[in-house]
Amino acid sequence: MRSTALRADAMLLAVAALWGAGFVAQKDAMDSVGPFAFNAARYAIGAALLTFPVVLRRRSSPLTRKTLLAGALLGIVMFAAASLQQTGIVTATASRTAFLTGLYVLIVPAIGLIFRQRITIGHVAGGVLAVVGLAMLSGQGSGDILSGLTSGDRLVLGSAGLWALHVVLTGHFAPKADPFVLAWTQFVTVAGLSACASIPSETTTLAGLAAAWLPIIYSGALVIALAFTLQIIAQRDAPPAHAAVIMSLEALFGAVFGVLLLKEMLSAWEIAGCATMFAGMLVSQLFRGKHAGPVKPPPVEHP
Repeated sequence: MRSTALRADAMLLAVAALWGAGFVAQKDAMDSVGPFAFNAARYAIGAALLTFPVVLRRRSSPLTRKTLLAGALLGIVMFAAASLQQTGIVTATASRTAFLTGLYVLIVPAIGLIFRQRITIGHVAGGVLAVVGLAMLSGQGSGDILSGLTSGDRLVLGSAGLWALHVVLTGHFAPKADPFVLAWTQFVTVAGLSACASIPSETTTLAGLAAAWLPIIYSGALVIALAFTLQIIAQRDAPPAHAAVIMSLEALFGAVFGVLLLKEMLSAWEIAGCATMFAGMLVSQLFRGKHAGPVKPPPVEHP
């Protein structure tokens, strides 16, 4: 049992590292293609790479209607989250995007309240630290926190809520479905919706796609096909809140890769804000003391 948990944690850590580096690829690609076209291309690659494993597993894991519907629902949520995030990163830095996205670790327990999951003092303390860190990152010592964020920052912040919903839903569906089929279905859904959104709103050229081939290949093969599939496999053995705190390390990886590879600079105040936000992410999961919210009744299962 412990070895299973350790394996799941190792997978989630790998996911965080791949996602962290992925922010650099996402930012770099915006010089050549639009957000929707980039998402359509990388998710199509992710789906294509999983097609062979899905076909091989057809006999033991058939494409059931239930799994396809679950994958489609995950895909719709993922499309909305990825669209906001990718549109936001056009003007936001990779480092700031990483930390703002990482706030989903605090939103996961909040969504769990809807399903009468417990919320602890750690969640409340983590939320307070996150708000303080967000104020520091936005440069607002007082007043309206959001006024100090760029339009891109706000889009990324909105995507964090949708990523949190995706983590909760994945935790619900993953134990009941084949991970490859579930991942493949959601990737196909995101690729299709992104392509439909790109056609009327963006001008995409072969030259632009060719110029962004490296970010597209990296993101499609490693961030989408590998990382999201590992997430589904790992979440078969890891609760959503536990998985979220490990995956939130993508914020740290993203900031490091943004500084090293894109030469992004953060002020001392912004670094302090990021550190405070990251502390909030960890506190929300590591300090599980008294309950500060509803606890679900025993007979009812939660995601």
